[in-house]
Amino acid sequence: MDQQIIAAGQGRNYDWSNDNICVKTAQDATGGRMTMVEDTLKPGFLLARHHHRAMTEVFYILDGEVEFRFDDETVTATPGMTVTIPPGVWHEVECANGGKLLTIFSPGGFELYLEELETLQAAGIDDEATYTTVAEKYDSWTA
Repeated sequence: MDQQIIAAGQGRNYDWSNDNICVKTAQDATGGRMTMVEDTLKPGFLLARHHHRAMTEVFYILDGEVEFRFDDETVTATPGMTVTIPPGVWHEVECANGGKLLTIFSPGGFELYLEELETLQAAGIDDEATYTTVAEKYDSWTA
């Protein structure tokens, strides 16, 4: 496997209503071990309560305040902080004023989820059941 260099401002971008995700390292560059994205959270960002069966998420806060809510604790993460969420831990993420972070997903493959979401949106499919099925396919379970 050769090294991979992604320049500043480069990478596959997904511009959603509440955030912009730029894939900086896809699973194919790591033998499937991880995916890393740069996530620019727009004001009012909310990621509903969910958990993962097998995926670990590591969040490194670059800018802003990001609130992580767990069943028994709420943490307001600020620049320089790292939040690691192992499989099976229910969590919700909110960023009222916008922010920026790096997120590592292990094992990799989160970029495949983003690609499928983009395809569904381009096709005009917006029913909740379809999106739930896709989320579960990529190891995300909602409450």
